[in-house]
Amino acid sequence: MPKINHKIIQWARTTAGLDEEQAAKKLGLTDTKKASAIETLLALENGDVFPSRPQLVKMSKHYRRPLLTFYLSDVPRHGNRGQDYRTLSDTVEITQKALVDVVIRDIQTRQSLVRSVLEDEDEAIRLPFVNSLEVEDGVNRAVSSLKKRLEWNLNEYRKHSNIEKAFAFLRGKAEEIGVFVLLVDNLGSHHTTIETEAFRGFALADKVAPFIAINANDSRGAWCFTLLHELVHLWLGATGVSGNFGKQKVEKFCNDVASELLVPMMEVKEVRIDNKTEFLEAKNTIENFARSRNVSNTMVAYKLCRANCITFERFLEFKSSFKEDWVKFKKKERLKAKDKQPKGLYYPTKRQRVGAALINLVSRMMYDGAITTTKAGKVLGVRPQNVEGVLANIRPYIARNLV
Repeated sequence: MPKINHKIIQWARTTAGLDEEQAAKKLGLTDTKKASAIETLLALENGDVFPSRPQLVKMSKHYRRPLLTFYLSDVPRHGNRGQDYRTLSDTVEITQKALVDVVIRDIQTRQSLVRSVLEDEDEAIRLPFVNSLEVEDGVNRAVSSLKKRLEWNLNEYRKHSNIEKAFAFLRGKAEEIGVFVLLVDNLGSHHTTIETEAFRGFALADKVAPFIAINANDSRGAWCFTLLHELVHLWLGATGVSGNFGKQKVEKFCNDVASELLVPMMEVKEVRIDNKTEFLEAKNTIENFARSRNVSNTMVAYKLCRANCITFERFLEFKSSFKEDWVKFKKKERLKAKDKQPKGLYYPTKRQRVGAALINLVSRMMYDGAITTTKAGKVLGVRPQNVEGVLANIRPYIARNLV
């Protein structure tokens, strides 16, 4: 039996976003007279002792790595987060970066399974819009291309009574053209919650099975903007993590296209705000403007900045204030949820996170015997025994209406 490289054990834990205490608990290590649970873990990571087969299996499960990884001769090279905007900010904690990497690997696995089953069933249709544009083509051409492919109707988007319904409408448009849209909030528990500073959205460009992940911990208004932003990345054929309103060339381009689709520049110039406008008055105006159009406050502030109505520094002030408001709102919502202690939300929540497109595909492929329950669980992000519950009472012709 080949020896295990102890460096890989430590690498697997840290890239899974687990500290020593969390890992020891997940691996079932306990304190003994000779050593504490953490000391036992460190002995494994330092190469003082070799892990047993059952311990390796647990590591594989909780560190989210294939078992064969632990038999490699050296630590694998770091995975690429994307092409043009791929390095997460230095302000993002290392554990959050690790969680993002886990999410990326998970989505890549799910994408690979979907592409494989589509190819096996002769349903692999190559999507012409993926990698059809370059930044040099300009914002106007990109806006025109997305409008045509999505059959985008701004008035129809805005007529929805709230931002959740507006997002469901936009998500449906994306899924209709062959894009799978996921909402991601954590890796299974609140201990692995992924902050918006780590990522707001993620695009995996692919001609057959393009995937987009959106951070569900972000504001509802931000979901819509992020989805359009990531769609632009697909048009560019660019894979990677998108953070906040960055200054990189590709990010700025995607921001400009997404914001133009939601709020045309001609409308923004009608907003009577400049750097001299009193802060609270300006903030109030932005909030009312955003609410009437089912968009995020921060996006409107960004658009005002791009229209040279306010400076970038002023935009950052608004952005910080709106984030503060969102954090306070989230805190209140968590307290309400704790008091109510809602039950029976597991399957509805999973359906919303996964989206109608994947649910329809998995349901149909299982009915045809083209995919096993185990693979269905991987695609849906649930255990095999929960697949039936996620698919229960969901018919393909109504599933796309999931909010």
